[in-house]
Amino acid sequence: MAAVIGASAQAATDLSMWYHGAGSTTEKALLNSIIDDFNASQSDYRVVIEEFPQESYNDSVSAAALAGNLPDIIDVDGPILPNWAWAGYLAPLNLPEAKLSRILPGAIGRWNGEVYAVGLWDAACAIFARRSMLKELGIRRPTLQRPWTRDEFNGVLKKIKDSGKYEYAFDPGMAWTGEWYPYAFGPMLQSAGGDLFDPAANKADGVINNDAALEFGAWWQSLFVNGYAPGTSQDGADRETGFLDGRYALQLNGNWAGVTALDALGDDLVFLPAVDFGNGPKIGAASWQFAVAATSDHKDGARAFIEFAIQDQYMAQFSDGIGLIPPTAEAAAMSEKYRPGGPLEVFFELSEAQATLRAVTPGYVVAAKEFEKAMADISNGADVADALDAAADAIDADVANNGGYR
Repeated sequence: MAAVIGASAQAATDLSMWYHGAGSTTEKALLNSIIDDFNASQSDYRVVIEEFPQESYNDSVSAAALAGNLPDIIDVDGPILPNWAWAGYLAPLNLPEAKLSRILPGAIGRWNGEVYAVGLWDAACAIFARRSMLKELGIRRPTLQRPWTRDEFNGVLKKIKDSGKYEYAFDPGMAWTGEWYPYAFGPMLQSAGGDLFDPAANKADGVINNDAALEFGAWWQSLFVNGYAPGTSQDGADRETGFLDGRYALQLNGNWAGVTALDALGDDLVFLPAVDFGNGPKIGAASWQFAVAATSDHKDGARAFIEFAIQDQYMAQFSDGIGLIPPTAEAAAMSEKYRPGGPLEVFFELSEAQATLRAVTPGYVVAAKEFEKAMADISNGADVADALDAAADAIDADVANNGGYR
């Protein structure tokens, strides 16, 4: 009679995962390395990834949700998270608070008092400048503790323009459309005392078009009336090279562009904090994060993978690979660029001190598009009050059409 060798081992349960980064070989290699480590670390689960182009990713998730075919693990962009949580796509993450307390707020996706997602990185903006330009024109270098005020910034722009040395004093990035507008310009409005939306009142009217917002809109329009900044007709190539070539004196840009600028300008490059428009300097926060689908039959396994992925070593690896901000001090210290004394260290400090979430509402998608339209129209000469009132009306109509997103 044949001997019984033993019961066969139970096969690992597959966890499906969707990711937005198809086409990025670096991101793919980094994420697959984490997945391989997780799969090798235990025998209960096996993560299987499917990648999508970023341009079609959100539509793919929405279509899958309607069809009841969501994966176990979902990649979600921070400002979109409230909509997906409200729509029932996501389950609360239920990770231990000790795992989250050391992570930068911008890398944690919260909605309605619950944590739904956490990311391996964040992103931050700064004003790029040359030390030599600041010194030559006698311009004070702002600091986190003492940023430029709006009036001081106006004086800086005028001094640069009057020097006659630059095509434009300031490049806010008008050639970039879509999410750049609420991410980069929305915090300026928040700093001035307005916002895209008031979650407490559940409306935009009275906040995107309040007195502070009207004053900010008039200032925004003055950038283009005075010839300080290129407008919406800016060519994409000029956006990429105008500052590096010395045609733009100052440029609003993100940490993802920092390495290229450092390679071009070396020690002459400085990263300056955001302008204080009256209510403290603010920059955008929240990038891509990992969440668990509400329909998953394997939520414990999906959470286990996310908890595994947010180790400092993986955050540091992603930072070194794609240049984004590691969201813990420990991961930053392990990274090549954000460690103390590293070339991009200031961006971690900026994110820690100035990062502000975009309008936390399920109606963010509509609010962002209406804000973009208003800002573009104002830069092209539209009446400020009319443009902001129209944005408020459209945003609030969307809220009403969706039952208040309750």
